[in-house]
Amino acid sequence: MHIVLDDTAMVAAGRGNALASRLIHRAHAQEGWYLYAPACALVEADRARPGTAQHLAALPALTVLDLDLAASLALAAENTWAEAHTRYAAAPTPERPDGAVVATVEPLHWKGQPVRVIDLTP
Repeated sequence: MHIVLDDTAMVAAGRGNALASRLIHRAHAQEGWYLYAPACALVEADRARPGTAQHLAALPALTVLDLDLAASLALAAENTWAEAHTRYAAAPTPERPDGAVVATVEPLHWKGQPVRVIDLTP
């Protein structure tokens, strides 16, 4: 299971959201679970709740996804970098042919977009 945290999920995790905490624990404890934080979404989460980036980046089960050239080109046509980098990170790749699921506390924000969603709303 590949899960990409959007900026709202990162802020929720920093505030102690139980569902976000379970995802983090599962990624740490269970083989085959992978958790990703797109760098642009991490920046937005830290702006919303200072300290979030340092906290999440220290988690061993979390992989921070860099803003590489391909991601940069995908972001260029978008309005917000956090949303665009999250969507790009969830898209299918050779390593993840089915893509990844976006974890969020704002599932309606992703409605109509080409991503699957895990609702972390308490």
